Amino acid sequence: MLDWLNTHIAYWHWLVLGLLLITAEIFVSGFILFWFGLAALFMGALLIVVPMPITLQLLLWAGASIALLVAWLKFMRPQWKDRTTSGMAAEALTGQVGLVLESNVGRNRGRLKFPAPILGEEEWLFICTDDVAIGDRVRVTDISGNTLIVVRV
Repeated sequence: MLDWLNTHIAYWHWLVLGLLLITAEIFVSGFILFWFGLAALFMGALLIVVPMPITLQLLLWAGASIALLVAWLKFMRPQWKDRTTSGMAAEALTGQVGLVLESNVGRNRGRLKFPAPILGEEEWLFICTDDVAIGDRVRVTDISGNTLIVVRV
C-alpha cells in the first residue's frame, strides 16, 4: 500500500486536498478544517521543491495541521473577541446617556432618544423614579422588558 502511495501521490493531490478541506470549512463550524487544508496546501508546495516518501508527507501534514490548530486556538482565537452586542441588550444599553423626548411627569413612563441607534432603535421608553423634563439627560441603569430604567444625569 505504501509503495503504491509513494508512486501515485503527487504534489497536486495535496493541493486538491487542501482546497477541498478549505472549501469544506464553509459547511462546518469551528474553523478546524481550514488549518488541515492549509497544511495540505503547504505539503503540496513543499513537494514541488522537495520529493519525499508518503510516510514523511503524512507526518509533516499531521504535524503542520496540529501546529496550526494549536496556534489558532492558543494565540489567534482569543484575539478575535466578539465586539458586537447582539444578544446582549443589557450590556449594550447600560450606561448609555439619552435625551428625554417625553417627560414622565404625571405618568409612569417617558420616552428618550439616543444620539445613535442602539440595538436598532434610537427612541426607547423609560421608567425613572424621579420626574424628568423634556431635554434632560438620563443614564440607563437597567432594563425591564423593553423599557429602560434610567436616572437623571
